[in-house]
Amino acid sequence: MGLFSRSKPKIKVETTKKDSYSGWIKCSNCLDMIHANELKDNLNCCPKCEYHYRLSVAQRRDLLLDENSFTPMYTDIKPKDTLKFVDTQKYSKRLKAAQDKSKNDEAIVVGIGKLNNKQVAIGILDFNFMAGSMGSVVGEKITLLIEYAIEKKLPLIIVSASGGARMQESILSLMQMAKTAAALTRLHAENLLYLSVLTNPTTGGVTASFASLGDIIIAEPKALIAFAGPRVVEQTINQKLPPGAQKSEFLLENGMIDLIVKRTELKKKISFFIDFFMNNPKDISNGKQKGKLKQLLKIADTNKEDKALK
Repeated sequence: MGLFSRSKPKIKVETTKKDSYSGWIKCSNCLDMIHANELKDNLNCCPKCEYHYRLSVAQRRDLLLDENSFTPMYTDIKPKDTLKFVDTQKYSKRLKAAQDKSKNDEAIVVGIGKLNNKQVAIGILDFNFMAGSMGSVVGEKITLLIEYAIEKKLPLIIVSASGGARMQESILSLMQMAKTAAALTRLHAENLLYLSVLTNPTTGGVTASFASLGDIIIAEPKALIAFAGPRVVEQTINQKLPPGAQKSEFLLENGMIDLIVKRTELKKKISFFIDFFMNNPKDISNGKQKGKLKQLLKIADTNKEDKALK
């Protein structure tokens, strides 16, 4: 028997649970090591560089709403493969896989809840469900939520995280852009407040419709907000975009959004705007003309909300 053909004794190595999983992860932004518990305690924000990781629908709900105050609505509306669409696999199979992964029936959860004891209508897009894409059910649920807010005279909050319109539904998906925009026109006509919160990423048909129609548009830091992504734009125009051209900071500088708010401050800021406009409803439609919105944003940006409401 040759030297290298001999059977070799197996070396037994004792391992522990600590060895196989230490709980440490590398931040994808600053590349520093952070413990999973530390990340969780900091609302999924890196404590070193403040990079905002994505939140699930449940995490976002718990962040913004008072404990046990949320009641989901329109849960009976579920997606269908109306077009019998097939790409590399059937759309019906993609839906089932997305439902299993996200534990939600669709890419949005809508309902009513309380934010600092104030009743609100709220919708939260789920990026884990087919990249938060907007199909016919997403558009229908948003429209029904808007109509409910109009009926009950509630402030409306929609938290976006999306890759855009869902290609598997073709025109049925694209028409939701006009549908949600028309519903928001009715909301504005009733002088009700709509706060749009943009998270990373918010792109495509969602950006081009309801996400950009808020009375106040708030974004999380360094969120990608665009219609087409940077790679598509660069390939189309054959030139490089400026650094950070589609990040929330760039959009704030160029007047596309109103405010950038860290996740830890988000509930407080939204509560401030709701308190102000509930006491001054006419300022929702007239705020920009009177310059009050600019003043309000400055107050919110300098953390002087409590003084402003006195």
